[in-house]
Amino acid sequence: MSANVSGTRRGFFRRLIPPTPMSRRLATQSMLFSTGEGAFNTGSAVFLTQVVGMSAARVGLALTITGVAEFLTAYPAGRVVDRFGPKRLWVLSTWGRVACFLALPFVESFGEYLLVGLLFAVAASAGHSSYQSYVLDALPTRERVETQAYMYSALNVGFTVGAILGGVALAFDNLGVIRWTPLFAAALMAITASWISRLPQAPHDLRVASGEVRERPPGPGALRNRGWMLVTFFNGTLWTNQVLLNVVIPLWLVEATDAPHVLLAWLFGTNTVLCIFLPAYTSKGVRDLRDAMRYVWISSGFFVASCLITMVTHSTVGLVTVLLVWLGHVTVTGAELFISGASWSFQADLMDPRRRGEYQGVQDVSRTLGSMWAPALYTFLAMSWGAQGWLVIAGIIMLATTAMGPSVRMAERFAARHFPAELEARVEPDAQPVEPA
Repeated sequence: MSANVSGTRRGFFRRLIPPTPMSRRLATQSMLFSTGEGAFNTGSAVFLTQVVGMSAARVGLALTITGVAEFLTAYPAGRVVDRFGPKRLWVLSTWGRVACFLALPFVESFGEYLLVGLLFAVAASAGHSSYQSYVLDALPTRERVETQAYMYSALNVGFTVGAILGGVALAFDNLGVIRWTPLFAAALMAITASWISRLPQAPHDLRVASGEVRERPPGPGALRNRGWMLVTFFNGTLWTNQVLLNVVIPLWLVEATDAPHVLLAWLFGTNTVLCIFLPAYTSKGVRDLRDAMRYVWISSGFFVASCLITMVTHSTVGLVTVLLVWLGHVTVTGAELFISGASWSFQADLMDPRRRGEYQGVQDVSRTLGSMWAPALYTFLAMSWGAQGWLVIAGIIMLATTAMGPSVRMAERFAARHFPAELEARVEPDAQPVEPA
């Protein structure tokens, strides 16, 4: 019996290790990147207000302007990725982040920070499109969803480690330490750029190098694929589970329940742990678009359950409130995990393999339009309408889920008419799977 338990444990932890050399390299890159970002983001509010000297209102304005800039540059950045190759742009955009982090300790005004922030926005747009395009292009079809699940876990590990390191810097309570924290992020980002440069060329990079890619490929582009635009729009709506997770439930806990505020730390801790250990398991069932749609419905079920559970905590007291708020947070984490698997499948199966950067850019725009309204609306509905507001939020999610089915079928028909047969990605000869114990 003990031998079976021990073997099960070894099998569980072994399964947390990415199964191929390529997936391990990509997961390592994710962890390096998010550790650097997490280290700076943890203390960014202190950095901007006390080191740079901006007011909270100016910080909000700067972040809004840079967010709009990232939104506006998403589609053009995707087009550039297709023209010059995903790996090249991924490396360049990461070095762009290095330059921005190196500049931050010398920023002393709103205008100077805004300039650096706009450069960050351009690098973020190019980096996101090139990274997603590279992963889909470089991996065999059967490995795409599973590898992105491992990368998602590694990303959460990195953000956790980065948050701890940023917390250590804040613990010194010294503005000099906070001022130079971006240099640590820059160092890790430079290692990340070097790591990316050592990854193999993706097939699209090889076509660019050979001169095969000189102009836009024939056929309609992503902006004419209404199915893809609808899929990514409604996918953005389903991803508003993050608004519930990070904004609405915490505000509800503080304003509408008798739960102790320290519970917030446990909620976010639970979410982090689940998002580190479970993506490799929850993504296993996604093999095609039918599985992806099944995951959409499961995710929405968790989302609606979270709304219903959290809704009743306004009338509960004591330990019951604590347990229900925690359960509401766990169920919305379930929504996050299952919509992740579905999203990766949509990217793998519904993007034109010749235009992945362009499709990623359109996705970034449509997904933002599908979710940017949620923080204000969800907060208003929950905090002002109470139980009825939570029911409206659940209704919005069910409408988006219902609309996703015909949208996916529309995108699938477009792909069948206009996409070329995709060649299997080249993989390293030593990329043999690790068999679970």
